[in-house]
Amino acid sequence: MTETDKSASAASPLDQFLCFSVYAAGLAFNRVYKPLLDRYGITYPQYLAIIALSARDGQKVSELGERLFLESNTLTPLIKRLEAAGLVSRRRDEHDERIVRVSLTDTGRALATEAQACIPAEILKASGLGENELRALNQQMTALGASLRGAV
Repeated sequence: MTETDKSASAASPLDQFLCFSVYAAGLAFNRVYKPLLDRYGITYPQYLAIIALSARDGQKVSELGERLFLESNTLTPLIKRLEAAGLVSRRRDEHDERIVRVSLTDTGRALATEAQACIPAEILKASGLGENELRALNQQMTALGASLRGAV
């Protein structure tokens, strides 16, 4: 048995699970994002909603939920908090009043622009990876997520 084999067998069984590695990396991401987002007074899920809306404003609540993989019982309070903070507005669809659309306010759009100008660089720096490495990892994780969602 080599030194590498010994250290691998002595490692925690959790270290052999990709799902645990992804979970642990997610927690580490949250710790890195928190101080970056605290300066804007938003949480990570709120940040994701703002970024999704900056890419395509005026989305249906259901579309935003699908994009963020959030159920309506999680998404609705999130949107209400963003609305109370003056970052988004909700309105009924002109053609179908059952549909609610969410749009960034001018304040929300400015926050999205400012955050996108600095946060990705901070995350890249914290990752310890190069841009190409991070891009490749992101593509792999996106493909993995799509495969896992397709398996259920």
